[in-house]
Amino acid sequence: MGSKNKLKRFKENETFKNVFQPSREELTHGEFRLKGKWRESYFKNDNPLVLELGCGKGEYTVGLSKRYPNKNFIGIDIKGARFWRGAKTSLEENITNSAFLRMQIELIEFAFEKNEVDEIWITFPDPQIKYKRTKHRLTNSEFLDRYKKVLKPEGIMHLKTDSEFMHGYTLGLLHGLNYEVLYANHNVYKLEGSPEEVTNIQTFYEQQYLDQDKPITYIRFKIN
Repeated sequence: MGSKNKLKRFKENETFKNVFQPSREELTHGEFRLKGKWRESYFKNDNPLVLELGCGKGEYTVGLSKRYPNKNFIGIDIKGARFWRGAKTSLEENITNSAFLRMQIELIEFAFEKNEVDEIWITFPDPQIKYKRTKHRLTNSEFLDRYKKVLKPEGIMHLKTDSEFMHGYTLGLLHGLNYEVLYANHNVYKLEGSPEEVTNIQTFYEQQYLDQDKPITYIRFKIN
């Protein structure tokens, strides 16, 4: 994407009522007005709150919003030019139960209050295979501890990935920490019984992986 295109999208994001772009200082200094108030101040309902971390173009956030009108969805990514597409689609199609938050995922506890979140989806994250990059792996124990701070006690986590490494790493970690694995599938499109929200919603990159006959894996688990 060219720099002109990016700039155009950044400017357009600023006009979107469903996009929030707090600064790092605003978050860490406790000045973000929606923390603990997403339902009452933005969504205007008491429906469950679901996050998608590293939402990319926002296809999954939009897809889940359409599928579950009685839940609220927030796509989170640091790259606003990417989720511009999902935010724009949501406005064009009048999808009122979705929003987008431009933020580093490591700051999640500054944007959401304790027990505010019902579910978290992590879709096709960078597996960060190299050892020196493990601190950025979105299912490492440090990130799981961050999610635990905002999830309700019975909150559900979802990991959907094309990376067998990420799938195996996460399963091993969950078992080692005695967290509850509710469902695990190493090839959701080939094995029967896969949840419909896993197979019926596809991201742009996922469609490319499927064209290459690459297995898509999925884990549903609890960390509280």
